[in-house]
Amino acid sequence: MGLRFSSFFKPYPNHSLIVPSKPTFEDLPESCVALIMAYMDPPQICNLATLNRTFRGASWADFVWESKLPSNYDVIVRKIFNDFPCDLGMRGIYARLCRVNSFDDGTKKVWLDRSLGKICMSVSAKGLSITGIDDRRYWNHIPTEESRFSSVAYLQQTWWFEVDGKVDFPFPAGRYSLYFRIHLGRASKRFGRRVCNTEHVHGWDKKPVRFQLWISDGQYVASQCFLKEPGNWCYYHAGDFVVEDGNASTTVKFSMTQIDCTHTKGGLCLDSVLIYPSELKKVKTFLNNS
Repeated sequence: MGLRFSSFFKPYPNHSLIVPSKPTFEDLPESCVALIMAYMDPPQICNLATLNRTFRGASWADFVWESKLPSNYDVIVRKIFNDFPCDLGMRGIYARLCRVNSFDDGTKKVWLDRSLGKICMSVSAKGLSITGIDDRRYWNHIPTEESRFSSVAYLQQTWWFEVDGKVDFPFPAGRYSLYFRIHLGRASKRFGRRVCNTEHVHGWDKKPVRFQLWISDGQYVASQCFLKEPGNWCYYHAGDFVVEDGNASTTVKFSMTQIDCTHTKGGLCLDSVLIYPSELKKVKTFLNNS
């Protein structure tokens, strides 16, 4: 025992002893660090990667980032990108999907939510079928900084209000919510301050707007509500749907109508339709952070 104990120390000429240094993060095997990182959220992984070379190397392990991607990420990549690089690695694929990626001639944007690792989508007004959109007496596309698509469809006045849309996409398995982003009144800036013209807002308090949602596997949802809060962007819930097979493309059809021709309605800005995981309950907070 004395020999083993003394082997831990090396005497100096002046008879002082060296106590062995404590283990540091540098002593951890990179493979072990990677295994731990696989259980962490992406922001935590990125923060730990700044500690030292071992953690930085572990943060590039493919299996770490593959666990953060949707199970059908390869199908999603082929859907969104025409010439996706094949040498990015899983971390590179994750980073590209977390960007806001445009497709279908820029009428749709899709991205990966960092907190859940699930797909979110936004469809612009130009990607929707709007009755009378080509008649400038009723509708106009106006530029604005308040839309991620840089323009919205503005309704001056109409008797027959009908908006339809369709999306074919390989949504990963899960539950999704669909919202219409609507603004009553026309917002602009004057002397650097936001102002809203509500002169043409009328008719939305007489009859409710009807929302409908059809899914290719037979799911159907219908709801209705009055449009309120002029001057603010509001998110009107059309319904929820469930995707069970993420490897197959899911067709989502949706509509927003107010076709009671006993009165006119107008003064409405239609920005987009948003499809996102139902776990993200606070819509406005989610949109501001995405």
